[in-house]
Parts: sequence; C-alpha cells; structure tokens
Amino acid sequence: MHDIRAELSRRILILDGAMGTMLQRKGLQGNSESFNLSDPEIIGEIHKEYIKAGADIITTNSFSANSISQSEYGLSEKAGQMAEAAVRIARKAADEAPRKVWVAGSVGPTSKSLSLAQDIGDPVFRPYSFDEMSEAFEVQIRGLVRGGVDLLLFETCFDALNTKAALYALGHIPEAKDIPIMVSASMSDRSGRTLTGQTMEAFFRSIQHCNPISFGLNCSLGAEEMIPLIAEVASFATCAVSCYPNAGLPNEMGEYDETPSQMAESVRKMALAGSVNIVGGCCGTTPEHIKAMAEAVEGISPRTIPEQDNILYVSGLESVSVDRRNNLTNVGERTNVAGSRKFAKLIAAGDYETGLQIAAQQIENGASIIDINMDDAMLDSRLEMEKFLRYVSNDPAVAKAAIMIDSSHWETLLTGLKNAQGKCIVNSISLKEGEKIFIEKAREIKALGAAIIVIAFDEEGQATTYDRKVEICKRAYSLLTEKVGVRACDIIFDVNVLPVGTGIPEHSRYGIDFIEAVRWIKANLPGCRTSGGVSNLSFSFRGNNEVREAMHSVFLYHAISAGLDMGIVNPGMLRVYDEIEPELLRCVEDMILDTDAEATERLIEKASWILLEKDLAEVRQRPEGPEATCASRPVRENGRLAASGRCLTGADPSPSVAEPAEATVEERLVRALVKGDSSGLERDINECLAKYEKPVLIIDGPLMSGMARVGELFGAGKMFLPQVVKSAKTMKNAVALLQPYIEEGAVESERKKPRIVFATVKGDVHDIGKNITGIVLNCNGFEVIDLGVMVPKETILEKAAETSADLIGVSGLITPSLYQMEEICKEMTARGLTTPLLVGGAAASALHTAVKLAPLYEHVYYAQDASASAVLANQLIAEREGTEAAEHQKQEHLRELYAQSSQKKARHTTHEPFPASSFIKGEPLKNIVARVLGIDEALPFFDWNLFAAIWGIKAGTGHEELRKLHGDALKEIDRLKRGNACTITISARFDACHNEGDDIVSQDFRLPMFRQDGGRSLADFVPPKEYGFDSPMGMFALSVHTESHPESCDCPACSTDYGPMLARAVRLTLAEAASEWLSGHIQKALPEGFDKAKVIKPAAGYSSCPDHTLKRDILRLLPGSERLGITLLDSCAMIPDASICGLIFIHPDASYPEIHRVSQKAIDEYARRRGMTDSDKARFLGHLL
Repeated sequence: MHDIRAELSRRILILDGAMGTMLQRKGLQGNSESFNLSDPEIIGEIHKEYIKAGADIITTNSFSANSISQSEYGLSEKAGQMAEAAVRIARKAADEAPRKVWVAGSVGPTSKSLSLAQDIGDPVFRPYSFDEMSEAFEVQIRGLVRGGVDLLLFETCFDALNTKAALYALGHIPEAKDIPIMVSASMSDRSGRTLTGQTMEAFFRSIQHCNPISFGLNCSLGAEEMIPLIAEVASFATCAVSCYPNAGLPNEMGEYDETPSQMAESVRKMALAGSVNIVGGCCGTTPEHIKAMAEAVEGISPRTIPEQDNILYVSGLESVSVDRRNNLTNVGERTNVAGSRKFAKLIAAGDYETGLQIAAQQIENGASIIDINMDDAMLDSRLEMEKFLRYVSNDPAVAKAAIMIDSSHWETLLTGLKNAQGKCIVNSISLKEGEKIFIEKAREIKALGAAIIVIAFDEEGQATTYDRKVEICKRAYSLLTEKVGVRACDIIFDVNVLPVGTGIPEHSRYGIDFIEAVRWIKANLPGCRTSGGVSNLSFSFRGNNEVREAMHSVFLYHAISAGLDMGIVNPGMLRVYDEIEPELLRCVEDMILDTDAEATERLIEKASWILLEKDLAEVRQRPEGPEATCASRPVRENGRLAASGRCLTGADPSPSVAEPAEATVEERLVRALVKGDSSGLERDINECLAKYEKPVLIIDGPLMSGMARVGELFGAGKMFLPQVVKSAKTMKNAVALLQPYIEEGAVESERKKPRIVFATVKGDVHDIGKNITGIVLNCNGFEVIDLGVMVPKETILEKAAETSADLIGVSGLITPSLYQMEEICKEMTARGLTTPLLVGGAAASALHTAVKLAPLYEHVYYAQDASASAVLANQLIAEREGTEAAEHQKQEHLRELYAQSSQKKARHTTHEPFPASSFIKGEPLKNIVARVLGIDEALPFFDWNLFAAIWGIKAGTGHEELRKLHGDALKEIDRLKRGNACTITISARFDACHNEGDDIVSQDFRLPMFRQDGGRSLADFVPPKEYGFDSPMGMFALSVHTESHPESCDCPACSTDYGPMLARAVRLTLAEAASEWLSGHIQKALPEGFDKAKVIKPAAGYSSCPDHTLKRDILRLLPGSERLGITLLDSCAMIPDASICGLIFIHPDASYPEIHRVSQKAIDEYARRRGMTDSDKARFLGHLL
C-alpha cells in the first residue's frame, strides 16, 4: 500500500471537488447522502470524473450521514448504511483507477453547535450533548470503516467541540486506530476565526491530540481570500496543510462564479509560497476546476512538514503557549468556589453573568488560563461546571482564555472537558487510587485532548518531602509516557505548595523542598511542565497582604529560577522582588529557603510591626469630614500641582432650584427625570394613569418630554454623565411601573422609537465615548443596540439588517480604526445600502470623513461628540433629505479646502541639526525593569482636568454634580489604596543612539521616524551619525491593572450605574499620572548642565509618532515587558486600555512635531524602511495621506 505520509513529502496531492455541485449538475437535489442508496451509479460517475481530472484523494458522499443531520429527513436509522454505501461506491472507483487514489471518508460537523447557545436568552441549553453527538458520529464512522476507507476527513469544522466529539467517537472504534486522519476547519470570515470565535491556531491546538496527517481550511471563502489564512496555518501546523476553497464567494443568487483558471492561479500562489501539501475544491468547484489546479501546482514542491516541538499549547478562543521563554504562565484562581467566597455565593445564587465578570477581570489582570472549580458540598459540581462553561463559551472576553478544569470529582472533570471547545488542562489526577485507575483516567483525558496536571500524591498519601515528591513524579512520568502515550509536554507536575511559617518544625522545609523538587523534575523528566498553587504558601499570614505578597514574590523568584512553568496565583498579590523592603525580604527568604531556624519568629514579629504601622498611619491621615477628604489630596491645575488641595472646579456649588409649590404632575415627572429622582414616581404615575386615556400616552408625553429636556441640558453642558445615567434609570423605573397597564404590543403599534446599531470597530477596544453617546441617544428617545468593541463590519451590517436599524454608528480611537471605517463604507456601498452611517471617536474627524469616507459611501457623516451625535441623529430621523443635503455641502467645502491646500507648494525649510553641545553624551540613565509604582507615588500627578475631559466636561465648569463626581473618584482611589487593588507597572529602556537621516539607530535597533515636509522629525533629537557620538534615547510602556470591587461593596462604583465608567476614568487618569511620574524621574536623573533639558514622551500611534506598529518593537525591546501584563491586539490596540507605550527624547529644544499630512511617496519610503507589508501600510499609515 502506498504510504500517503511519504507521498505528502514528495508532491502536492490533489483532493477532489464539490459533490453537491456535481449532483445538481446531474439533476439530483435534496438529501445528498440518500443518493448513495438510490442512485449509486451517478455518485460513482462523479468520483470517476474527479479521478480523471487528476484527484489523488476522493471524498465519500457521506458528509451528513449521521443520525443528527438525517433526522431532518426522518432517516436517522439509515445513517450508518448511507455512510458504508458511500465508501463502497468511492472504493470501487478508486480501485479501478490506473493509479493510486485514496478514499477519504467525509465526516461533516452537523448543523448543531455544542459550544454556542441557540437561544441567547438561554445560554445553557444545547439541543444535543457531547455524548449524544459523539454517539451519532460513532455510527457514521463505523459505517465508513466497514466500507473500507483509506483516510478519515473531518471537514468544514466550525466548532472544535463538535470535532472533539467526533474524534472521541473514533477512539471507541479499535478497527479505526491506524486510519490516518485529516481535519479541515471552516472560517466564518476573512478574520481567520471560526463561527464560534476560535482562531485557526486555537482550533488546531484543540484537535492536535489526534495527530492528524493534515490540517487546513475549506469552504466559506474563495481561493484568493484564503491565501493569507492558509499561510498563517502553515506557520504553526506540525502536519501537512490542506486547502480546498470555494469557487469564489457566492453571488446574489447563491451561485459560485470563479472560473477554473482564476481559482488555479490563486492556488498556484499558495503552492509557490510553500504553504500547502494538499489542494482541492469545495462549494461550486467541478472536475474542470480540479484539473486546472492539478496543472497549476504540478512540479511545485510541497510545504516542508516541520517536526513537532516540545511546547505545551492550550487554547480557548486563542492559543496559549506554556513556554518558560515567555516567563511564568499565570493561571487565574478566582473562579474557584473553594478559594473565592464571592464566586461561591454567585454560583450558589445562579448569578453566572457576574461570575463571568470575575473571570474577565482575571484575564484583564494577565491570566491566560483560568482555573474553574465547582467543588462545594452544597453544589452539584458536575451540573454547575456544565452551566458555567456554557456561559463562558458565549462570552468572548472570557472564552479567549484557556480553561483549567479543576475538581476532585472525576465525573465533574469529564463534564468540564465535554463542554469546552479549546484544549484544556485537567487539575488534577494522582496515584492515590493506584496505577490501574490512574492509567484509565489518563487515557480518557488524552482521548478528550487535554493536558494533565499530576499531583504528587500516591497510595501512601500526599508528598510533603523532597524525596517523596521526586519518587511519585518519576513513577507517574513513566506510566504516562510509556503506557498511556501522553506526550511529555502535556504532563504538568504539581509537587504541592504547602503553608510555611506555621510554627510547626516539620513544615519548615515545605518551601525549599517544592523548589528543589521542581529543579529535579526539569533536569530528569524531559519535556514536562511544572505548576503550583502559590497562594497556599502564605495561609499562615492571612490578613497581612504586604507579607503575603512578599512571600509569593520571593517564592516565585526562586521557583521560576528552578524551572516552574505555571503558577495559580492572584497577580494582585505579587510584589517586585527587588522592591521588597530589605528586612522583610531577609525574613521571608530565610523562612522559605529554611536558612535560619528563627526565621518564622522574625517574620511574625516583622508582620506585627507592619500591621501596627499601617494602623497608626491610617489614624494620622484620617480626614475629619468631607471637606478634609477633598483637602487632603493634591489637585493638579493646568498640568501643575495646585497651591492648595481645593476641590476640582474651584467654584461654589450651583444653588439648587426651588420647586414650584403647585407643580403639575407632568412638571413633576419632567423634574424627576432631570434630577434622576425615583422617590415620587409611583405617586405621579398613578396620578397620570387616572388622567390619561392610555398608558402609552404617558410615555409619549411627559416622560419623553423629560428625556428630551435631559438631552438638551447635556448638550448645553448643564448636565453631566452621572446625572444622565440616573435620568435613564429613572425613565426605566417609570416604564416598569406602567408596563402592567400597557396592553401587549401597544407600544410597538402606537409609537416606534428610532433604532441605531452602535459599535466600536474591529481591532479597537476603546468604548467610553461610545458608551456616553449611547446613553445620550437613549435619553433622546432612540433604541440603541450596542454591539460592544472590536466588532467586524459584517456583524455590524448584519445586525443592522436584522433589526431594520434607522442609523448605524461606529467609533474608533486608534488610527487603524480609520481603515476599518473605510472598509465599512466600501461594504455598505457594495451592498447597495442607504442607511445613514455616523462615525466618531478620537480617530475620526470631519476632514477625514469628507475626504476619505464620503467618496466611498455617500451617506456617511461625522459626529464630533455625544451631544453632536444626538443632534445629528435626531435631524436625520426628522428631516433626512434636508439634513443630508446640508451635511453634503459641508463635506464638499472641506474637500475644496483640502484640494486647495494640497495644490499649494509646501514651504520646504531645511532644519539644520542641533549643535553637538546640546546633546547629552553617552548613556547616563538606568533602565527601569517592571517597576511597580505605588498609587501614592502617582497621585501627585493625577490630572483632574484630564479626568474631567474623559467625561466630556470642560475644565473650570462649576457644578455640584461635578463635585460629586470628583468625590466619587476620590473614594474609588481610596478603595484602590486600601485594598492594594491597583497595580501600576512601568518599564523603560535607554540606549545610546544617533540618527541616520530620519532613522534612529542604536546597537540593537533601527526605528524610522516621519518628517513633516519642511518640519522637524523626532530623529532630530538624537545627534547625527556625523557627530561621532551617541546620546540617550528611551522607550517605555506602562499599565494600570485594577481589581474588581468586593462583594457587598457600597462605594460609588457599585452604588451608581456609571460605576464601570468611573473606575475606568480613574484608571486612565492614573496611567497618565504614572507617565508624568516617569518624566519627573528622568528629569531628576539628568546629568549636570542638562537639568533644564526637556523630556518628551511621544506615544506610539499618535501625532508625532503616528505608526502604531512601533508598539510591537517597543514591547519586544523593553526589559521585563512581559510583567507589564499588556496584550497587543492585531490592530496594535493595547489591553488593558489603561496602558501607554512610547518613546523618550531628552533635549533642550525637544518638541512634538505634528505629522498629519504626508505624501504617498513619504509613506511608501517609510513603509520600505520599516519592512511593512502593503496591507499594514494601508491599515496603519493610510490616515496620514
């Protein structure tokens, strides 16, 4: 028999084309698999046509030959028979061929998803369970095996959990164990994600345990669209890569128009790029297409199949590598009912949505894996695990992380694995029940595609000494690798982190024995990983966070040096090792490493002093009353510290307006909405019910009048967001009181609110402005459908069509968002839409809209802020024709001005280099490596004007509500301080640099800069190469991570509806404060004679430094950048949003050059120097034209 693996390394193999297309050509439509029984000759003819065209692999007509799919035709019991018949037909055609042809048994995914809820209102319900779907696949696969397949092809996979169910079924068929497996996924769009949201690599990691001979893509897209996607697959797949696209994208009639020659040309590009080993066709392709492809790739060498590496990969919606070269992998520990009282209460109450927020917070704080545990005596752990994981799968913010299924109950572990689409980690199994059960459990986990944590525990009990830890791990490693066949990289040993400092002598070596056992494992059990629950170490010091944080940091410092790969730890409970107070460090280190018998007593004494000092400090600093609270904190005015700590506005509160003695009920309702006061609502609503003929008239009358008044006051700057949120809540309460009296459908039939679909564009995570605008539009009577952040254009437009939206609004803060706005405009024009599109956000502008967007879509308009959005939206609804005509006239005027300015010859002023004496020589500044900045260090630089600006409030506005917002922010800051709930981390690097033209050059990097024609470049602030010396230039990044609020919190961020915005505004302003701290730190370190030099820090992606991709270089070059917890998205947006990344220049004349309009030639030249692709050039630099 020909070995297909060997053949794949010799040449590119050809897969056949679409069966459905050919059946339609021959007049057969309907249940395709039934034709295996009714029309086998026609199926055989189709196979022969594809073989004649050059197919090396033919796929059986069995895609839907499973009981789930066949139930739609009432033929479930025939599924296995259909599958077997399909193989026998193909087998006959292949065996009669003049050359070797392989028969691949086609297994489709069914039309159901195990990961996604069918009803958004019921996230838990699934029409089929994992086991039910697996049983359906088993019947199908048994039929294929009986028929005599050479290969099994799991194709058009859109949900990895479905595919895992099929692979699990395969494991129950001994006759199939030697049949090679092919897997092909289907992407939902060009973004490279499946329908369930997984990236291609994450999907591959989910099914990699089946050791496929090939992995690739099919369906959904045409060949040209698949070129970049298949190149990405080729970059990570450790097997052959297959690609069989559709014949282009379907036209409006659902047909495929791409010709054989067009498709063959695209496939040839893939082959020449070295991306593929197998090519073929899917929907719309015919023998003519296959023949053209075979000719196109003939003689081209196949992709070289790489060896498997020994890295542990796990996945959720995204792939996670557990690789010590990337430092310690952080596992979030708070979604554990045994370890988090708050999470336990939420699960017991069935509040899974809030539980998801805890998971999301851990991910934001740097966890790439979240540990989920439901073991509680009062809970059904198996049922709760299933429910919570199904909620997780429908929340992309949480589902992106890999899942660690944590339970001491075997059935709960299995339930978890059968409800998670990614590659999970099981926490844990052990030898305590003996080798037989250990091996059985390990085989089941391997069949379900998960990595395994092995606890150092055997028949004799838990290992507490070094010798026992080593003995158990050595034994378990041998059993797993030799008897079960688990890859070493999928084995994770947890050698038990146990409490130290208990005062019990037997516990004194618990810390050092763990560290030394890890060191032995890494040296003697090749390829495996190690992990530990770090917080267990410090249980003896609960209540003293400073000591616990120091213990965790010291322990991790030594454990990571010994080889620890993963840590289950709360990142908020860590300190920077080098910044631990020296005496505390000595006490902790002596205790953990057991180098001093008196270490525990010393640490207990030290811990007592720490608590005492903290109590005394709180007494000394406790303010006396609300005025002292405001006065005790520094305030910044115009970027400088105020002379005194007076409140933000510096103005007296506005006097309250007295209510008229005899106000009508309508006036009282309007006033209640403006004031956000629900106290008298029930009385007033009851009075209105007696007065108005229909309840709906109350909504259309006084309630809508009140909300209109709110919108007017907000637009005039006389109301602020917190007040508007309270008004919206009062409106909601009023409608709720009326609801029982409103006949079903009355609101819809008598009044229709205008509807707007709202989103932040793909690649952008910023949403404060969007959220504010949404609230204002709600107050103006709009129904706002907010799709959130990072939303693809297809999702936006599909939701608009589905909901018959009157308007569409998109927002973006970073400049690559402008590219996404252009793509949306193109798509709307291509679809023949006329719905008005409002664009806004910091990236957008009236000029860009007029010059770049309007020519692409004639109904796009710029909305400067929330107030302008509300005005424009109302005008478009009330009088669209006249409004559009006025907006078009404004746009035309802007285009004329732009054209005139472009025609003017730019003044070309040649700027001479600055004199040599103006530059600092050498490299006098020290790097800052992941320094954790105390919140008290940042507070003197907290810019209250900036904080107000985030809310859209102009500096100096005097208003009592603004004072309240200021007070709420101070309380939020106090909460962060008291609970150590804020981590500000900064890294900075300084290099000796010079310029070569507009490039900044050091020994380690070359960074091109832009120069505005006739103006300065940032490169001017380092000396020219000709001067013969270098001067320091720096780069930096910082992040602010905050913890969520504790349960039953009564602070402003939990007692008001604007709480999340308040917390975010504080976080963003703290980030800017940290940046100002850095400027001051640098200023103090300048050498003598340069103390007056200016320090500027242009952020990557903005104004002076408009290329967002520089963030990639900065985060790669910065020391300790992995400890910043910054995730860089494909769009170069940063998570968390309270992150700043940029360059540092020091020079007496340093300034921020304005780079806003440059020529295409300048952009092309810059892109060449940066090594940018054409797509990146358009995406990241197109806004500069």
